[in-house]
Amino acid sequence: MRTISKPKPGEYPKYSYIYMDLMADDGNVLEHLKDNFHMIKKFIYDLPEDKLYFRYAEGKWTIKEILVHLIDDERIFSYRALRNARNDKTAVHGFDQDEYVEYSDANDRTLDSIFEEYEAVRNATITLFQYLPEESFMRSGAGIDENGNLVNERTVRALAYHIAGHELRHFNIIKERYINA
Repeated sequence: MRTISKPKPGEYPKYSYIYMDLMADDGNVLEHLKDNFHMIKKFIYDLPEDKLYFRYAEGKWTIKEILVHLIDDERIFSYRALRNARNDKTAVHGFDQDEYVEYSDANDRTLDSIFEEYEAVRNATITLFQYLPEESFMRSGAGIDENGNLVNERTVRALAYHIAGHELRHFNIIKERYINA
């Protein structure tokens, strides 16, 4: 698989360090995306079913909701990467992750259906980044906030690392707050 250099501060919003810091600086982000999917899938399938519906506090997501959130986030950030890679300078609006989760009906889905979708999205993400032109990785684009301001500019390579680091952050939260609680 191709290597993609880790982005440097300034290629992503300041808050994204929580994702970037979880990623190795080895250029193997696509390999990590592939391996982490299988690691997470095995971990989740080894859990008792009741854990999939556990909420560690009022208003917090279940594990199934977290998984569907990861799918949604990956789709959205891959789409942003495609737009930026193709030099589309149109700013994109953010999304309300809590509303996405609320309307996902994740808890009504089977674990098999969630992982089927997760794997399809992951394969598409890896394929997208695998075949982008090399020069596209430093292209960037911004989001637009509710007031019409440009925010959260990211390079294409930062978007790849966002996807991988975001997944690891949620996996760490699952282990810390859902399993070891």
